[in-house]
Amino acid sequence: MAQPPKTTSKLPQVPLQPGKATPRSQPPPLPSDATTERNSRQTVLVVEDDAAMRDLLEDSLRDEGYRVETAAGGHAGVARVQKGGIDLVVTDVRMPDLDGLDMLREIKSAPLEQPPHVIVITAFGSIDTAIKAVRLGAHDYITKPFNMETLFLAVEKALAERGLRHEVSRLRREVERPYQFDNIIGRSAPMQEVFGLIRRLSGSSVNVLITGESGTGKELAARAIHFHSSRAKQPFVAVNCAAIPDQLLESELFGYKRGAFTDARSDRAGLFVEADQGTLFLDEIGDLSPALQAKLLRVLAEREIRPLGSSRPEKVDVRVISATHQDLSQGMRAGTFREDLYYRLNVLQIHLPPLRDRSEDIMPLAEHFLHKARERGGKRVTGIHPQATKLLLSHGWPGNVRELENSIERAVALCEGSQVMAHDLPPQLREKRREDIVSFALSRNMTLEELEHEYILRVMKDEGGNKTRAAQRLGLDRKTLYRKLEEAGRAATEDGDGETDDGSADDHD
Repeated sequence: MAQPPKTTSKLPQVPLQPGKATPRSQPPPLPSDATTERNSRQTVLVVEDDAAMRDLLEDSLRDEGYRVETAAGGHAGVARVQKGGIDLVVTDVRMPDLDGLDMLREIKSAPLEQPPHVIVITAFGSIDTAIKAVRLGAHDYITKPFNMETLFLAVEKALAERGLRHEVSRLRREVERPYQFDNIIGRSAPMQEVFGLIRRLSGSSVNVLITGESGTGKELAARAIHFHSSRAKQPFVAVNCAAIPDQLLESELFGYKRGAFTDARSDRAGLFVEADQGTLFLDEIGDLSPALQAKLLRVLAEREIRPLGSSRPEKVDVRVISATHQDLSQGMRAGTFREDLYYRLNVLQIHLPPLRDRSEDIMPLAEHFLHKARERGGKRVTGIHPQATKLLLSHGWPGNVRELENSIERAVALCEGSQVMAHDLPPQLREKRREDIVSFALSRNMTLEELEHEYILRVMKDEGGNKTRAAQRLGLDRKTLYRKLEEAGRAATEDGDGETDDGSADDHD
């Protein structure tokens, strides 16, 4: 029994010359709703001087769900691209007014934040033209005759790659944003001085040594230096020298060759190579062993590294930012830190003050950490109660900014209302203790005169109001003490307190 002939739906193949369509074997699958929706957000510009070919390309791409615009020549195509909003250009090479290669040059030189990708359509046998187009910056090329599926695939790949580049750019901006000055919290004079130094370093690649107590934000400062320098688009690589055993740190820094030691089954590039053209951050540099200090010194002096097991050095261009909480000058005197390495690292030094010395930054930092913890935990905590604020301002913060962040994160986790209360804070903040008078004065921006008044009043309270004992303790005669107590009383009255709380009205001589 004879079988009926099979029928297939056939769409035209794009011919070498317009009007000479050739069949292709199978129709393309219809785009899904999701594909159509995604494509509709992307705009393709078709540049073709032949009207029939231009219409064919426009209709086919529109059927795939793309937004399509057209231009009848190279000059019109360049003008449309310069207006912005084009994701991809599909262009013929041979056009009378401005050929596709010249148009490609103009597109790539246009002052656009992200120029569109370009796919060039060339005639059969013109492979040299296609190669030239790619060298000029074309993303891809197609030779005639071609199936529409070939074009669709090239368009899809080009737009996917462009989308990936856009996402990388977005993520890079996200990474850099926290290290912009507007996002680094530090209103105090010492921090403003730090910001000023970082700004002045923006045009330089000198090595920097960052000093300060643990928890003051040394890595944050290092990243800010990097992202405000000419190396900002290159890698920032951080390593904690104290966290890696000495025998492993050398291979981490300088890399190794296969067979250099028992487990070296393949070559591995070190962190210096990884950071090439960028910045290497060496945290806790004071913990580096004398042997590694000597090798690091050679790298900084020669600007080359030698991986373990290699007989040849490799050139590297790396800016080194190091940090320590130790006193390296004391280490030099003790012979535990090389003096020559110190001066190589310390071309410029930035000291980060402890949090207790910049108390005006405590509450802005606390509010910032509150916002972070609230977003992360999904809690509706809107602020900090005044009593909790008082505890935050009076604490000495031996752990600095890191301790403050942990305290706020804990408080938000325990908070049951809309405000962080005093009982939400860690116990060490709520403990009653004798407050350091200097920290007290700094936290309130007191003048020297105000500090003197406060100290006298506290001594009077300590002595139970006995002016004779208070005067002896203060090293003053009674007449001078009376005068200073009167001044303190007047100052308190002018501030609206009305009276002092030291009990000085009663003389228990």
